[in-house]
Amino acid sequence: MLPLADVRVVEFCQVLAGPFAGCLLADMGADVIKVESPEGDLMRQWPPILDGYSQYFASVNRNKRSVVLDLKSEQGRADARRLALTADIVLENFRPGVMAKFGLDYATLAAAKPALVYCSVSAFGQSGPRATEGGFDMTVQAMSGVMSVTGDRDGRPAKCGIPIADFSAGLYAAFSVAAALNKARSTGQGDQVDVSMLGAMLGIANLQTSELFAFGRDPVRLGSSHPLNAPYAAFCCRDGYFALAAGTNKLWQAACDVIARPDLTQDPRFGSPSTRAQHQDALRELLEAEFIKYDAADLLGRMNARGVPCAPLYTYSQVLADPQVEHMQWVEPMTLPNGVSSKTVISPQRVSGRKLGLRRGPPALGADTGEILAEIRSKE
Repeated sequence: MLPLADVRVVEFCQVLAGPFAGCLLADMGADVIKVESPEGDLMRQWPPILDGYSQYFASVNRNKRSVVLDLKSEQGRADARRLALTADIVLENFRPGVMAKFGLDYATLAAAKPALVYCSVSAFGQSGPRATEGGFDMTVQAMSGVMSVTGDRDGRPAKCGIPIADFSAGLYAAFSVAAALNKARSTGQGDQVDVSMLGAMLGIANLQTSELFAFGRDPVRLGSSHPLNAPYAAFCCRDGYFALAAGTNKLWQAACDVIARPDLTQDPRFGSPSTRAQHQDALRELLEAEFIKYDAADLLGRMNARGVPCAPLYTYSQVLADPQVEHMQWVEPMTLPNGVSSKTVISPQRVSGRKLGLRRGPPALGADTGEILAEIRSKE
């Protein structure tokens, strides 16, 4: 039995942040019912498309059921209310105020079901001067400061290649509702949870905000380098690059021994992680003059033998082929509703040694409408 096997989640969400939160809860065993308009989640149209079905949509909507309800119609709103009141958790990511127009806001639903946990995911939060503004991952990355610290020092602004604003907000939402549900079940009193993409980005920026608060200066772009620690970056070697994180004096000593340069540990510029970070341009030049004598695989083998954290710079096809990923069984076959065979990366946690894999493939639009409407109407 998975941890959330007795939990029902009704998801009024589309695109990424909200659906990802629902996906995480579904992976943990929750019965997640995705409410879609007759046109469906916009993400169903996003590439890559495999014979008419979006692989991207499939990746964050596994283990869910889909019901089509037209919230612009009186019957659709009535059915949506009935459905929401059968839920332990409601997720929504409309702009603030929209759910109230449908009579599906927290105040209205909680009046009928005080134990309801209700989570709203938005770009900027449910109140404040920007509350009604829309936002996408890239625009939130720009505003949150992430793009000011991403990329090479003198390069153009760059976003993180992964949509971290969406996924971070989804993670915060899933964690928050699971915590609120624990309270609701013990006290009978639910909560309204307000998760914003901007807040999520600031919430994970501890390194950068700590630098600002401590030193009164804005962090800057450093490529793969660390502002407060070195050597902690990607370094050039004979056949490409590898990543090295010798972030303590003990590891620094070991790394110098690997390349037969113990003298570097006696250089006063490199006596501590912070002084090495202050002089990391000079440090990089000295290290790469040695690393260029080795292939990446050779350096990785030598560093690993001495316990120095290091890694190859993989592409996604390479990391998914790594023996550790295969051992953990994080990739599973998946059949799309159109019958096309594909694959997906499942939730990476294990619970009591059990992986959180596919129990139900991603749904066709409205595939479970009849079943779900019969369920809620049978309870009246």
